[in-house]
Amino acid sequence: MNKSIIITAIATLILGIGIGFLIFGRSGGSTTMNGHEHEHDLQPTIGAEGETIWTCSMHPQIRQNEPGDCPLCGMDLIPLEEGSSDNPIQLTMTPDAVKLANIQTTVVGQKMAGSAAMQGDNEGKELLLTGKVKMDETLSSTQTAHVGGRIEKLYVNSEGETIRKGQKIASVYSPELVAAQKELFEAKKLQNRLPALYEAAKNKLQLWKIPVSTIREIEQRGVVKTEIDIFADVGGTVMRKMVNLGDHINTGSAMFEVMNLSKVWVLFDVYEKDLQWIRKGDIIEFNVAAMPEKTFKASITFIDPFINPQTRVATVRVEIGSQGGKLKPDMFAKGVLNTKPLPKNTATAKSDDKTPLTVPKTAILWTGKESVVYVKNQEMDVPTFEYRAIKLGASLGNAYIVESGLEAGAEVVTNGAFKIDASAQLNNKASMMNKQVAIKNETMSNDDVVVKVPDYQSETPTSFKTQLGATADAYLQLKDALVATDFEAAKLASVALKEAMDKTDMMLLKGEAHTYWMQQLNAINAHLDLLQEAEDVEEQRKQFSSISDMLTVMVKAFGIEGSDLYVQFCPMAFDNNGGFWLSDVAQVRNPYFGDKMMKCGVVKDTIGR
Repeated sequence: MNKSIIITAIATLILGIGIGFLIFGRSGGSTTMNGHEHEHDLQPTIGAEGETIWTCSMHPQIRQNEPGDCPLCGMDLIPLEEGSSDNPIQLTMTPDAVKLANIQTTVVGQKMAGSAAMQGDNEGKELLLTGKVKMDETLSSTQTAHVGGRIEKLYVNSEGETIRKGQKIASVYSPELVAAQKELFEAKKLQNRLPALYEAAKNKLQLWKIPVSTIREIEQRGVVKTEIDIFADVGGTVMRKMVNLGDHINTGSAMFEVMNLSKVWVLFDVYEKDLQWIRKGDIIEFNVAAMPEKTFKASITFIDPFINPQTRVATVRVEIGSQGGKLKPDMFAKGVLNTKPLPKNTATAKSDDKTPLTVPKTAILWTGKESVVYVKNQEMDVPTFEYRAIKLGASLGNAYIVESGLEAGAEVVTNGAFKIDASAQLNNKASMMNKQVAIKNETMSNDDVVVKVPDYQSETPTSFKTQLGATADAYLQLKDALVATDFEAAKLASVALKEAMDKTDMMLLKGEAHTYWMQQLNAINAHLDLLQEAEDVEEQRKQFSSISDMLTVMVKAFGIEGSDLYVQFCPMAFDNNGGFWLSDVAQVRNPYFGDKMMKCGVVKDTIGR
């Protein structure tokens, strides 16, 4: 797993712990947010029979009818306060916690100073780009040996040589070939009586790509040919030489990597702030130092879906002929792109569609394609902040245009959003690192959930579904270890699950499906690391619950090959907060309680494989 992700996760947890003591604690007064004073008197929650409900400030899922110590961390339990939100996308904070975190908010939808001037940026502009000539990866091929044996002669001796299709590249002594020729001679004697045997003997030589003319020569001479020539399957430039004179090779062994340099790519770097101006089909004009007087033109055929985390740039690609070899790999290029106006934004602050809805850059938390802001719930008596995924448009100075996910008049956190997110993650609320928290539907029973899952199954290759099926099989081994309450077996199974995840070839996925997979992969790997570091089986089960939620989403989004999977649910897991898991059998075998309550749970859904 990427070290930066681990460091971020650890830092997030530490930061959340720092303010978590105050988040669910009792209010001690007032705080200032956005220049306004808020007074709150939080009262203990009274149960059905009049008793006070007690909880843990660090683990709000703990609910008891009497005071005592938290079974998870040992802290003294405190009365559960009225007004706190059970919504998994909302985080309720005490006024003291808000003051400590220095939370500040801004109402969006108000016209920004200088917005008229910024509208002029939408008329298009000239981007200066730097890039490099690269080989066209689609024109790469590997020359393999057609027959096993010892290389007696090698006609291509150095990298950089140009070879033609059909050119002789090596001669090989092959005991297999000698035996096959003898079989052919014997079969030829029986040709009239056993013509099928004769044809089979010839076909055996043809499968080694021995030319028909050579086979005919062998028959006519009636003498065993001890060496056989290997001819090039493709033409191009030898980029890598993997054999030497005297080497022993097997059928199918790689001998040379060959690249056709008749066409090349030119890869240009584009800063993330300029990506909104880039479209496939746009024309880039560029020069190279070797031919400064020559201007080349080519259209953009590919835009990298990922940003380089170190350089903060994405790559765009144009394809062009090599101009008779004049454009050589690794030449530097300087390009110019005259951009087109941005498409009209549909999310506006006013009905006249003239003033775009914008959000300050300080409010944004980046999570990949989508971004996140925290919005203050203005209807709550206590400070409550809601996780909100939004889609951003063009950059306008210190703000971004909002394309969807936010409405005018929303009160957005502009300072302290990261601290809120850290606390949300700590308390199993929706956050950047925990986006798969299920959102309860108020019209349904408490144990029912609604999760929005994209459907990429029709565009997902069968080979990827097979790999995801292997991942699900590794997950089931982890589930069975927890059913058996076997700490060591669960630890080993989590390692096998991570290895299975790493073996999935994400390059088989394209576009949004690829990006969505990356988001889920990063999150599930973070929980796998925490599971492997767990010191007891209960902590393993806690991480397994998050892994189960995410894998369920992944399986539904992409589909898998094999037998059906059952989505099962135990309402009593994690102090009656409930927990899901996947099983390959309909019979419930509970991984959260094991032998204590093996049959606790129901089948909620079936996913066809």
